[in-house]
Amino acid sequence: MRFLPVNLDVLLVELKDLDETLALFDALTAEPIAGVEEIVPAARTLLIQFRPSTIERQALVNRIAGQDLSQRREGEHRRVEIPVHYNGEDLDEVATLLNISRAEVIQRHTAHDYSVAFCGFAPGFAYLTGGAGFQVPRRQTPRTRIPAGAVALAGDFSGVYPKASPGGWQIIGVTPLQMWDLNRAEPALLRPGYKVRFTDAGPLPADGLPVPSAPARNDATTATYLEITSPGLHSVLQDMGRPGQTG
Repeated sequence: MRFLPVNLDVLLVELKDLDETLALFDALTAEPIAGVEEIVPAARTLLIQFRPSTIERQALVNRIAGQDLSQRREGEHRRVEIPVHYNGEDLDEVATLLNISRAEVIQRHTAHDYSVAFCGFAPGFAYLTGGAGFQVPRRQTPRTRIPAGAVALAGDFSGVYPKASPGGWQIIGVTPLQMWDLNRAEPALLRPGYKVRFTDAGPLPADGLPVPSAPARNDATTATYLEITSPGLHSVLQDMGRPGQTG
């Protein structure tokens, strides 16, 4: 475990691997440390924002270093069900790679809960671990465009593309759910620590999936906002941050 200062109120904790990272994330979530405002997990790091007026950096380091990471202490997490139309272009290839049938790929993908390990790549994209325990390589040739809602596999992760984008994961299906929606109080449907259960939604409707509407803009007559009429040369404007909005 290594501690790196990012700035006066942010600390980066480097860990050995994803399992250790998730163990520490679960421990700090199950028993929060006073003064810690936000924890952002990645594959081998935790970014921790804290209030120096409540807990000093060294005291926080000591508390974190004393955590037992030998086993995960999972607390109560929100559980999200994601319906999937298993019609993915790579479903047959995935079945061949795993030496099982298409039906068994679907059965195993829907039979277990996944855990959101961390988010990244794009707003609303969650890296899901556990579940079926598949090990599937990325495509040798990435696609230039993967549709929003595509459910895919790569390595030991499962994920859902929040918007149309290039990508090299193996597509096994598609969901109508919006993974990122600025109209929601919490734009990201999935957050680190959440549990996810995929469900078989059957064949894709003949008319396809509905096209998500564009995010609505707040009405300037009712929303609180700041208007800069003359910024001046080299102006920099900063706020106090938005904890909980890391996507």
